[in-house]
Amino acid sequence: MEPVIEMRNISKVFPRVVANDKINISVAYGEIHTLLGENGAGKSTLMNILYGLYQPSEGEIYIKQKKAEITNPNAAIALGIGMVHQHFMLIPPMTVAENIVLGREPRKFGFLDLARAVERVEDISKRYGLQVDPKAKVEDISVGMQQRVEILKALYRGAEILILDEPTAVLTPQEISELFEIMRNLIKEGKSIIFITHKLKEIMAVSDRVTVIRRGRVVDTVRTGETNPQDLASKMVGRQVSFLVDKKIAAPGQKILKIKDLHALNSRKLPALKGISLEIRRGEIVGLAGVDGNGQTELVEVITGLRKAQSGKVMMLDRDITNFKPRKVITASISHIPEDRQARGLVLDFSIEENMVLETYYQDGFANGLILNHKQIERHARRLIREFDIRPTDEKALARSLSGGNQQKVIIAREVDRDPELLIAAQPTRGLDVGAIEFVHKRLVEQRDKGKAVFLVSLDLDEIMALSDRIAVIYEGQIVGTLLASEATEELLGLMMAGAAGGGSGKEGNQDGQP
Repeated sequence: MEPVIEMRNISKVFPRVVANDKINISVAYGEIHTLLGENGAGKSTLMNILYGLYQPSEGEIYIKQKKAEITNPNAAIALGIGMVHQHFMLIPPMTVAENIVLGREPRKFGFLDLARAVERVEDISKRYGLQVDPKAKVEDISVGMQQRVEILKALYRGAEILILDEPTAVLTPQEISELFEIMRNLIKEGKSIIFITHKLKEIMAVSDRVTVIRRGRVVDTVRTGETNPQDLASKMVGRQVSFLVDKKIAAPGQKILKIKDLHALNSRKLPALKGISLEIRRGEIVGLAGVDGNGQTELVEVITGLRKAQSGKVMMLDRDITNFKPRKVITASISHIPEDRQARGLVLDFSIEENMVLETYYQDGFANGLILNHKQIERHARRLIREFDIRPTDEKALARSLSGGNQQKVIIAREVDRDPELLIAAQPTRGLDVGAIEFVHKRLVEQRDKGKAVFLVSLDLDEIMALSDRIAVIYEGQIVGTLLASEATEELLGLMMAGAAGGGSGKEGNQDGQP
Protein backbone atom coordinates (compact mmCIF):
# COMPACT_ATOMS: atom_id res chain seq x y z
CA MET A 1 0.00 0.00 0.00
CA GLU A 2 1.33 3.44 -0.93
CA PRO A 3 1.97 5.49 2.22
CA VAL A 4 0.40 8.89 2.80
CA ILE A 5 2.52 9.29 5.96
CA GLU A 6 5.92 7.90 6.91
CA MET A 7 7.58 8.69 10.23
CA ARG A 8 11.17 7.45 10.15
CA ASN A 9 13.34 6.90 13.23
CA ILE A 10 11.39 9.43 15.29
CA SER A 11 12.76 10.04 18.77
CA LYS A 12 11.58 12.53 21.37
CA VAL A 13 13.50 13.06 24.58
CA PHE A 14 12.17 15.11 27.49
CA PRO A 15 14.18 15.75 30.67
CA ARG A 16 14.66 12.30 32.26
CA VAL A 17 12.12 10.67 29.89
CA VAL A 18 12.53 9.09 26.44
CA ALA A 19 8.95 9.33 25.10
CA ASN A 20 9.66 8.04 21.57
CA ASP A 21 12.67 5.85 20.71
CA LYS A 22 13.44 5.52 16.96
CA ILE A 23 9.83 4.91 15.95
CA ASN A 24 8.99 3.93 12.37
CA ILE A 25 5.38 4.01 11.25
CA SER A 26 3.69 4.13 7.85
CA VAL A 27 0.04 5.01 7.18
CA ALA A 28 -1.55 4.10 3.85
CA TYR A 29 -4.01 6.11 1.79
CA GLY A 30 -7.61 5.37 2.74
CA GLU A 31 -6.98 3.29 5.85
CA ILE A 32 -7.88 3.49 9.53
CA HIS A 33 -4.55 2.87 11.25
CA THR A 34 -4.68 2.37 15.01
CA LEU A 35 -1.96 3.30 17.49
CA LEU A 36 -2.25 1.02 20.51
CA GLY A 37 -0.23 1.25 23.69
CA GLU A 38 -0.31 1.62 27.44
CA ASN A 39 -0.81 4.98 29.13
CA GLY A 40 2.47 6.83 28.77
CA ALA A 41 3.70 4.57 25.93
CA GLY A 42 4.32 7.60 23.71
CA LYS A 43 1.35 7.49 21.31
CA SER A 44 0.10 11.02 21.89
CA THR A 45 3.65 12.40 21.89
CA LEU A 46 4.22 10.83 18.47
CA MET A 47 1.02 12.34 17.09
CA ASN A 48 1.80 15.72 18.64
CA ILE A 49 5.04 15.60 16.63
CA LEU A 50 3.10 14.82 13.44
CA TYR A 51 0.76 17.75 14.18
CA GLY A 52 3.63 20.15 14.89
CA LEU A 53 2.97 20.64 18.60
CA TYR A 54 6.35 19.05 19.43
CA GLN A 55 9.57 18.92 17.45
CA PRO A 56 11.33 15.53 17.26
CA SER A 57 14.74 15.13 18.85
CA GLU A 58 15.65 13.17 15.73
CA GLY A 59 14.00 11.54 12.73
CA GLU A 60 12.16 12.54 9.56
CA ILE A 61 8.54 12.83 8.41
CA TYR A 62 7.35 12.24 4.85
CA ILE A 63 3.88 13.31 3.66
CA LYS A 64 2.82 11.85 0.29
CA GLN A 65 6.45 10.71 -0.14
CA LYS A 66 7.86 14.22 0.24
CA LYS A 67 9.97 15.22 3.23
CA ALA A 68 8.04 17.63 5.47
CA GLU A 69 9.17 20.15 8.08
CA ILE A 70 6.23 20.42 10.47
CA THR A 71 7.28 23.24 12.77
CA ASN A 72 3.82 24.10 14.10
CA PRO A 73 0.12 23.14 13.72
CA ASN A 74 -0.36 25.66 10.91
CA ALA A 75 2.30 23.81 8.91
CA ALA A 76 0.51 20.53 9.62
CA ILE A 77 -2.84 21.97 8.52
CA ALA A 78 -1.24 23.27 5.32
CA LEU A 79 -0.10 19.68 4.64
CA GLY A 80 -3.67 18.40 5.10
CA ILE A 81 -3.26 17.07 8.65
CA GLY A 82 -6.01 17.64 11.24
CA MET A 83 -6.08 16.52 14.88
CA VAL A 84 -8.99 15.97 17.23
CA HIS A 85 -7.57 16.04 20.75
CA GLN A 86 -8.77 13.90 23.63
CA HIS A 87 -9.78 17.05 25.52
CA PHE A 88 -11.71 19.21 23.08
CA MET A 89 -10.42 22.64 22.04
CA LEU A 90 -13.79 24.41 21.75
CA ILE A 91 -15.06 27.72 23.16
CA PRO A 92 -18.32 26.87 25.00
CA PRO A 93 -20.17 30.23 24.74
CA MET A 94 -19.65 30.39 20.97
CA THR A 95 -21.87 28.65 18.43
CA VAL A 96 -20.96 25.52 16.48
CA ALA A 97 -20.42 27.54 13.29
CA GLU A 98 -18.28 30.16 15.06
CA ASN A 99 -16.05 27.45 16.53
CA ILE A 100 -15.62 25.67 13.20
CA VAL A 101 -14.61 28.75 11.20
CA LEU A 102 -12.59 30.41 13.99
CA GLY A 103 -9.36 31.78 12.50
CA ARG A 104 -10.60 31.21 8.95
CA GLU A 105 -13.84 33.17 9.04
CA PRO A 106 -15.70 34.16 5.89
CA ARG A 107 -15.89 37.95 5.88
CA LYS A 108 -18.12 40.64 4.41
CA PHE A 109 -17.01 44.28 4.50
CA GLY A 110 -14.27 43.20 6.94
CA PHE A 111 -16.67 41.61 9.43
CA LEU A 112 -17.63 38.00 10.15
CA ASP A 113 -20.22 36.84 7.63
CA LEU A 114 -22.16 34.59 10.01
CA ALA A 115 -24.76 33.58 7.42
CA ARG A 116 -22.00 32.41 5.08
CA ALA A 117 -20.29 30.58 7.95
CA VAL A 118 -23.52 28.73 8.77
CA GLU A 119 -23.99 27.87 5.10
CA ARG A 120 -20.45 26.46 4.80
CA VAL A 121 -20.87 24.37 7.96
CA GLU A 122 -24.18 22.97 6.70
CA ASP A 123 -22.59 22.08 3.34
CA ILE A 124 -19.62 20.26 4.85
CA SER A 125 -21.70 18.49 7.52
CA LYS A 126 -24.06 17.12 4.84
CA ARG A 127 -21.18 16.02 2.64
CA TYR A 128 -19.59 13.90 5.38
CA GLY A 129 -22.74 12.82 7.22
CA LEU A 130 -21.83 14.85 10.32
CA GLN A 131 -25.16 16.44 11.14
CA VAL A 132 -24.89 19.37 13.57
CA ASP A 133 -26.88 22.50 14.39
CA PRO A 134 -24.56 25.35 13.27
CA LYS A 135 -26.45 27.90 15.41
CA ALA A 136 -26.38 25.92 18.68
CA LYS A 137 -23.97 27.02 21.41
CA VAL A 138 -21.27 24.46 22.15
CA GLU A 139 -22.09 24.59 25.88
CA ASP A 140 -25.60 23.35 25.09
CA ILE A 141 -24.72 20.28 22.99
CA SER A 142 -23.72 16.73 23.99
CA VAL A 143 -20.14 15.50 24.21
CA GLY A 144 -20.69 13.35 21.11
CA MET A 145 -21.90 16.37 19.19
CA GLN A 146 -18.88 18.40 20.38
CA GLN A 147 -16.66 15.73 18.90
CA ARG A 148 -18.44 16.10 15.55
CA VAL A 149 -17.69 19.83 15.74
CA GLU A 150 -13.98 19.07 16.28
CA ILE A 151 -13.94 16.75 13.25
CA LEU A 152 -15.75 19.37 11.16
CA LYS A 153 -13.17 21.97 12.24
CA ALA A 154 -10.43 19.78 10.76
CA LEU A 155 -12.38 19.03 7.57
CA TYR A 156 -13.23 22.72 7.10
CA ARG A 157 -9.47 23.39 7.07
CA GLY A 158 -8.95 20.82 4.31
CA ALA A 159 -7.73 17.83 6.34
CA GLU A 160 -6.97 14.71 4.31
CA ILE A 161 -5.32 12.97 7.26
CA LEU A 162 -7.23 12.92 10.57
CA ILE A 163 -5.64 12.09 13.92
CA LEU A 164 -8.28 11.03 16.48
CA ASP A 165 -6.74 10.91 19.98
CA GLU A 166 -8.82 8.68 22.29
CA PRO A 167 -12.03 9.77 20.53
CA THR A 168 -14.33 7.34 22.36
CA ALA A 169 -13.13 8.04 25.91
CA VAL A 170 -16.15 10.21 26.82
CA LEU A 171 -18.80 8.83 24.45
CA THR A 172 -21.84 6.67 25.12
CA PRO A 173 -22.11 3.30 23.31
CA GLN A 174 -24.59 4.84 20.86
CA GLU A 175 -22.25 7.77 20.13
CA ILE A 176 -19.34 5.35 19.59
CA SER A 177 -21.36 3.48 16.96
CA GLU A 178 -22.17 6.79 15.27
CA LEU A 179 -18.48 7.82 15.33
CA PHE A 180 -17.43 4.56 13.68
CA GLU A 181 -19.97 5.12 10.92
CA ILE A 182 -18.57 8.63 10.44
CA MET A 183 -15.03 7.23 10.26
CA ARG A 184 -16.07 4.69 7.60
CA ASN A 185 -17.74 7.45 5.58
CA LEU A 186 -14.58 9.56 5.75
CA ILE A 187 -12.50 6.65 4.46
CA LYS A 188 -14.94 6.26 1.54
CA GLU A 189 -14.30 9.96 0.79
CA GLY A 190 -10.58 9.19 0.47
CA LYS A 191 -9.41 10.38 3.91
CA SER A 192 -6.84 8.54 6.04
CA ILE A 193 -7.35 8.19 9.80
CA ILE A 194 -4.91 7.57 12.66
CA PHE A 195 -6.97 6.26 15.56
CA ILE A 196 -5.47 6.28 19.08
CA THR A 197 -7.32 4.04 21.53
CA HIS A 198 -6.92 1.54 24.35
CA LYS A 199 -10.13 -0.33 23.60
CA LEU A 200 -9.44 -3.62 21.89
CA LYS A 201 -13.05 -4.28 20.93
CA GLU A 202 -13.13 -0.97 19.07
CA ILE A 203 -9.91 -1.76 17.22
CA MET A 204 -11.33 -5.05 15.98
CA ALA A 205 -14.54 -3.28 14.89
CA VAL A 206 -13.15 -0.39 12.87
CA SER A 207 -9.39 -0.62 12.25
CA ASP A 208 -7.50 -1.84 9.16
CA ARG A 209 -4.02 -2.08 10.70
CA VAL A 210 -2.61 -1.72 14.22
CA THR A 211 0.79 -0.48 15.37
CA VAL A 212 1.57 -1.46 18.95
CA ILE A 213 3.86 0.84 20.96
CA ARG A 214 5.34 -0.14 24.31
CA ARG A 215 7.52 2.20 26.39
CA GLY A 216 8.28 4.44 23.44
CA ARG A 217 9.16 1.70 20.93
CA VAL A 218 7.21 -0.03 18.16
CA VAL A 219 6.56 -3.66 19.10
CA ASP A 220 4.70 -4.73 15.94
CA THR A 221 2.41 -3.62 13.12
CA VAL A 222 -0.31 -6.12 12.13
CA ARG A 223 -3.43 -6.31 9.99
CA THR A 224 -6.49 -6.30 12.24
CA GLY A 225 -7.97 -9.31 10.49
CA GLU A 226 -4.86 -11.34 11.32
CA THR A 227 -4.82 -10.73 15.08
CA ASN A 228 -7.11 -10.91 18.12
CA PRO A 229 -7.68 -8.91 21.35
CA GLN A 230 -5.63 -11.27 23.54
CA ASP A 231 -2.63 -11.08 21.22
CA LEU A 232 -2.83 -7.28 21.03
CA ALA A 233 -3.15 -6.96 24.80
CA SER A 234 -0.09 -9.15 25.36
CA LYS A 235 1.96 -7.10 22.90
CA MET A 236 0.80 -3.86 24.48
CA VAL A 237 1.73 -4.66 28.10
CA GLY A 238 4.39 -7.35 27.57
CA ARG A 239 2.54 -10.07 29.49
CA GLN A 240 -0.66 -12.08 29.45
CA VAL A 241 -3.70 -10.03 30.49
CA SER A 242 -6.88 -11.43 32.00
CA PHE A 243 -10.12 -10.03 30.61
CA LEU A 244 -12.14 -11.66 33.39
CA VAL A 245 -12.66 -10.07 36.80
CA ASP A 246 -11.61 -12.64 39.38
CA LYS A 247 -13.91 -12.27 42.37
CA LYS A 248 -15.69 -14.55 44.77
CA ILE A 249 -19.41 -14.36 45.54
CA ALA A 250 -20.23 -11.28 47.61
CA ALA A 251 -21.26 -11.51 51.24
CA PRO A 252 -23.02 -8.17 51.89
CA GLY A 253 -23.10 -6.99 55.47
CA GLN A 254 -24.02 -3.80 57.32
CA LYS A 255 -25.68 -0.94 55.45
CA ILE A 256 -23.04 1.70 54.72
CA LEU A 257 -24.91 4.18 52.50
CA LYS A 258 -28.66 4.72 52.46
CA ILE A 259 -30.24 7.17 50.03
CA LYS A 260 -33.90 7.95 50.72
CA ASP A 261 -36.30 9.72 48.29
CA LEU A 262 -33.60 12.05 47.01
CA HIS A 263 -34.50 15.02 44.82
CA ALA A 264 -32.06 17.49 43.22
CA LEU A 265 -31.84 19.95 40.34
CA ASN A 266 -29.30 19.99 37.51
CA SER A 267 -27.16 22.96 36.52
CA ARG A 268 -30.07 24.43 34.55
CA LYS A 269 -32.32 24.30 37.64
CA LEU A 270 -34.40 21.48 36.16
CA PRO A 271 -35.24 18.28 38.08
CA ALA A 272 -32.36 15.79 37.75
CA LEU A 273 -33.07 13.38 40.62
CA LYS A 274 -36.72 12.45 41.16
CA GLY A 275 -37.02 10.39 44.30
CA ILE A 276 -33.90 8.20 44.21
CA SER A 277 -33.73 5.49 46.88
CA LEU A 278 -30.79 3.09 47.10
CA GLU A 279 -28.71 1.18 49.64
CA ILE A 280 -25.12 -0.04 49.53
CA ARG A 281 -23.76 -2.53 52.05
CA ARG A 282 -20.37 -3.63 53.27
CA GLY A 283 -18.72 -6.21 51.07
CA GLU A 284 -20.54 -5.42 47.82
CA ILE A 285 -20.08 -3.45 44.63
CA VAL A 286 -23.26 -1.76 43.47
CA GLY A 287 -23.11 -0.63 39.85
CA LEU A 288 -25.21 2.21 38.47
CA ALA A 289 -26.03 1.72 34.78
CA GLY A 290 -27.68 4.24 32.50
CA VAL A 291 -27.31 6.30 29.37
CA ASP A 292 -25.22 9.39 30.07
CA GLY A 293 -27.24 12.39 31.27
CA ASN A 294 -29.91 10.53 33.24
CA GLY A 295 -28.88 11.81 36.67
CA GLN A 296 -25.73 9.80 37.42
CA THR A 297 -23.54 12.88 37.71
CA GLU A 298 -26.00 14.74 39.93
CA LEU A 299 -26.45 11.73 42.22
CA VAL A 300 -22.70 11.42 42.81
CA GLU A 301 -22.41 15.18 43.33
CA VAL A 302 -25.17 15.20 45.95
CA ILE A 303 -23.57 12.31 47.88
CA THR A 304 -20.14 13.97 47.82
CA GLY A 305 -21.35 17.46 48.78
CA LEU A 306 -20.79 19.05 45.38
CA ARG A 307 -24.50 19.67 44.74
CA LYS A 308 -27.39 20.55 47.06
CA ALA A 309 -30.24 18.12 47.58
CA GLN A 310 -33.69 19.69 47.35
CA SER A 311 -35.20 17.02 49.59
CA GLY A 312 -34.57 13.49 50.77
CA LYS A 313 -31.68 12.10 52.80
CA VAL A 314 -28.19 10.71 52.37
CA MET A 315 -27.26 8.51 55.36
CA MET A 316 -23.70 7.26 55.90
CA LEU A 317 -23.40 4.63 58.65
CA ASP A 318 -26.73 5.86 60.07
CA ARG A 319 -25.46 9.46 60.15
CA ASP A 320 -27.32 12.08 58.13
CA ILE A 321 -24.73 13.70 55.83
CA THR A 322 -27.21 15.39 53.47
CA ASN A 323 -25.76 18.64 52.12
CA PHE A 324 -22.49 18.25 54.02
CA LYS A 325 -19.58 20.27 52.66
CA PRO A 326 -17.10 18.19 50.62
CA ARG A 327 -14.45 18.14 53.38
CA LYS A 328 -17.01 16.87 55.90
CA VAL A 329 -18.03 14.18 53.42
CA ILE A 330 -14.39 13.11 53.14
CA THR A 331 -14.05 12.92 56.94
CA ALA A 332 -17.20 10.75 56.99
CA SER A 333 -14.97 8.08 55.34
CA ILE A 334 -16.08 8.54 51.74
CA SER A 335 -13.61 8.60 48.85
CA HIS A 336 -14.55 9.79 45.39
CA ILE A 337 -12.97 9.04 42.01
CA PRO A 338 -14.62 11.78 39.90
CA GLU A 339 -15.72 11.25 36.30
CA ASP A 340 -13.84 14.35 35.09
CA ARG A 341 -10.28 13.87 36.26
CA GLN A 342 -9.03 17.26 35.06
CA ALA A 343 -11.87 19.44 36.33
CA ARG A 344 -12.64 17.64 39.60
CA GLY A 345 -9.80 15.24 40.37
CA LEU A 346 -6.58 17.17 40.00
CA VAL A 347 -4.95 20.57 40.16
CA LEU A 348 -3.09 20.29 36.88
CA ASP A 349 -0.38 22.80 37.73
CA PHE A 350 0.42 21.05 41.03
CA SER A 351 2.98 18.24 41.17
CA ILE A 352 2.08 14.58 41.60
CA GLU A 353 3.07 14.70 45.27
CA GLU A 354 0.94 17.78 45.91
CA ASN A 355 -2.07 16.17 44.23
CA MET A 356 -1.59 13.05 46.37
CA VAL A 357 -2.35 15.06 49.53
CA LEU A 358 -5.00 17.48 48.23
CA GLU A 359 -7.54 16.18 50.78
CA THR A 360 -5.17 15.38 53.64
CA TYR A 361 -2.38 17.99 53.53
CA TYR A 362 -3.55 19.56 56.81
CA GLN A 363 -3.49 16.31 58.79
CA ASP A 364 -0.81 15.14 61.22
CA GLY A 365 2.12 13.62 59.38
CA PHE A 366 1.79 15.91 56.40
CA ALA A 367 1.71 19.16 58.36
CA ASN A 368 2.76 20.63 61.67
CA GLY A 369 0.31 23.46 62.17
CA LEU A 370 0.71 25.72 59.15
CA ILE A 371 4.03 24.15 58.06
CA LEU A 372 3.93 21.34 55.50
CA ASN A 373 6.19 18.32 56.04
CA HIS A 374 7.56 18.15 52.49
CA LYS A 375 9.78 15.13 53.17
CA GLN A 376 6.84 13.06 54.40
CA ILE A 377 4.65 14.19 51.48
CA GLU A 378 7.46 13.18 49.10
CA ARG A 379 7.82 9.73 50.72
CA HIS A 380 4.05 9.25 50.60
CA ALA A 381 3.95 10.11 46.89
CA ARG A 382 6.88 7.83 46.04
CA ARG A 383 5.15 4.90 47.73
CA LEU A 384 1.91 5.46 45.82
CA ILE A 385 3.74 5.99 42.51
CA ARG A 386 5.43 2.62 43.02
CA GLU A 387 2.29 0.77 44.17
CA PHE A 388 0.07 2.13 41.39
CA ASP A 389 2.70 2.07 38.60
CA ILE A 390 2.39 5.78 37.78
CA ARG A 391 4.62 7.02 34.95
CA PRO A 392 6.81 8.99 34.95
CA THR A 393 8.02 8.00 38.42
CA ASP A 394 9.02 11.57 39.26
CA GLU A 395 6.90 12.86 42.14
CA LYS A 396 7.86 16.44 41.20
CA ALA A 397 6.34 16.17 37.70
CA LEU A 398 3.28 18.35 37.12
CA ALA A 399 -0.05 16.54 36.83
CA ARG A 400 -0.56 18.41 33.56
CA SER A 401 2.44 16.60 32.03
CA LEU A 402 1.00 13.11 32.62
CA SER A 403 -0.99 11.10 30.11
CA GLY A 404 -4.73 10.89 30.80
CA GLY A 405 -4.41 7.35 32.13
CA ASN A 406 -1.60 8.25 34.53
CA GLN A 407 -3.60 11.26 35.75
CA GLN A 408 -6.38 8.79 36.56
CA LYS A 409 -3.94 6.54 38.43
CA VAL A 410 -2.89 9.48 40.64
CA ILE A 411 -6.53 10.02 41.65
CA ILE A 412 -7.22 6.33 42.25
CA ALA A 413 -4.04 5.98 44.31
CA ARG A 414 -5.00 8.97 46.49
CA GLU A 415 -8.59 7.86 47.04
CA VAL A 416 -7.98 4.14 47.64
CA ASP A 417 -5.02 4.79 49.95
CA ARG A 418 -7.31 6.68 52.34
CA ASP A 419 -8.98 3.30 53.07
CA PRO A 420 -12.56 4.67 53.06
CA GLU A 421 -15.67 2.84 54.22
CA LEU A 422 -17.35 3.87 50.95
CA LEU A 423 -15.53 4.28 47.64
CA ILE A 424 -17.49 6.06 44.90
CA ALA A 425 -15.89 5.25 41.55
CA ALA A 426 -17.30 7.31 38.67
CA GLN A 427 -15.95 6.19 35.28
CA PRO A 428 -12.82 4.83 37.04
CA THR A 429 -11.26 3.26 33.93
CA ARG A 430 -12.15 5.93 31.36
CA GLY A 431 -9.14 6.34 29.09
CA LEU A 432 -7.13 3.51 30.65
CA ASP A 433 -5.36 0.71 28.78
CA VAL A 434 -6.21 -2.95 29.37
CA GLY A 435 -3.35 -3.50 31.81
CA ALA A 436 -4.37 -0.49 33.89
CA ILE A 437 -8.05 -1.49 33.73
CA GLU A 438 -7.14 -4.93 35.08
CA PHE A 439 -5.21 -3.23 37.90
CA VAL A 440 -8.05 -0.84 38.80
CA HIS A 441 -10.64 -3.62 38.78
CA LYS A 442 -8.50 -5.65 41.17
CA ARG A 443 -8.26 -2.66 43.51
CA LEU A 444 -12.02 -2.16 43.54
CA VAL A 445 -12.61 -5.85 44.26
CA GLU A 446 -9.95 -5.67 47.01
CA GLN A 447 -11.90 -2.85 48.66
CA ARG A 448 -15.06 -4.96 48.53
CA ASP A 449 -13.27 -8.01 49.95
CA LYS A 450 -11.91 -5.89 52.82
CA GLY A 451 -15.52 -5.26 53.83
CA LYS A 452 -15.82 -1.83 52.25
CA ALA A 453 -18.73 -0.62 50.13
CA VAL A 454 -18.11 0.33 46.48
CA PHE A 455 -20.49 2.40 44.36
CA LEU A 456 -19.50 2.03 40.71
CA VAL A 457 -20.91 4.51 38.17
CA SER A 458 -19.92 3.62 34.62
CA LEU A 459 -21.16 4.05 31.06
CA ASP A 460 -19.34 0.83 30.14
CA LEU A 461 -21.89 -1.99 30.40
CA ASP A 462 -19.17 -4.65 30.22
CA GLU A 463 -17.50 -3.06 33.25
CA ILE A 464 -20.78 -2.78 35.16
CA MET A 465 -21.66 -6.42 34.51
CA ALA A 466 -18.15 -7.75 35.28
CA LEU A 467 -17.55 -5.85 38.52
CA SER A 468 -20.96 -5.39 40.16
CA ASP A 469 -22.66 -7.67 42.63
CA ARG A 470 -25.90 -5.72 42.23
CA ILE A 471 -26.89 -3.37 39.43
CA ALA A 472 -29.24 -0.41 39.70
CA VAL A 473 -30.47 1.21 36.48
CA ILE A 474 -31.20 4.92 36.33
CA TYR A 475 -33.48 6.56 33.76
CA GLU A 476 -34.55 10.20 33.77
CA GLY A 477 -33.54 10.67 37.39
CA GLN A 478 -35.26 7.55 38.75
CA ILE A 479 -34.13 4.05 39.60
CA VAL A 480 -36.24 1.91 37.26
CA GLY A 481 -35.01 -1.35 38.70
CA THR A 482 -32.27 -3.22 40.54
CA LEU A 483 -31.09 -6.76 39.95
CA LEU A 484 -28.34 -9.16 40.87
CA ALA A 485 -25.45 -9.06 38.43
CA SER A 486 -25.93 -12.80 37.89
CA GLU A 487 -29.40 -12.04 36.48
CA ALA A 488 -28.24 -9.24 34.18
CA THR A 489 -27.88 -9.46 30.42
CA GLU A 490 -26.88 -6.70 28.05
CA GLU A 491 -30.31 -6.89 26.40
CA LEU A 492 -32.21 -6.60 29.71
CA LEU A 493 -30.06 -3.71 30.92
CA GLY A 494 -30.48 -1.99 27.56
CA LEU A 495 -34.26 -2.18 27.89
CA MET A 496 -34.13 -0.82 31.43
CA MET A 497 -31.78 1.98 30.39
CA ALA A 498 -34.41 2.97 27.82
CA GLY A 499 -36.99 3.31 30.59
CA ALA A 500 -38.52 -0.18 30.73
CA ALA A 501 -38.86 -1.50 34.29
CA GLY A 502 -37.22 -4.80 35.04
CA GLY A 503 -34.91 -6.72 37.32
CA GLY A 504 -35.51 -8.22 40.69
CA SER A 505 -36.82 -5.06 42.33
CA GLY A 506 -39.31 -3.87 39.72
CA LYS A 507 -39.89 -0.13 39.47
CA GLU A 508 -38.11 2.58 41.36
CA GLY A 509 -40.74 2.61 44.05
CA ASN A 510 -38.70 -0.02 45.90
CA GLN A 511 -37.42 2.09 48.77
CA ASP A 512 -34.29 0.19 49.77
CA GLY A 513 -32.93 -0.54 46.31
CA GLN A 514 -32.58 -4.21 47.16
CA PRO A 515 -33.48 -7.06 44.80
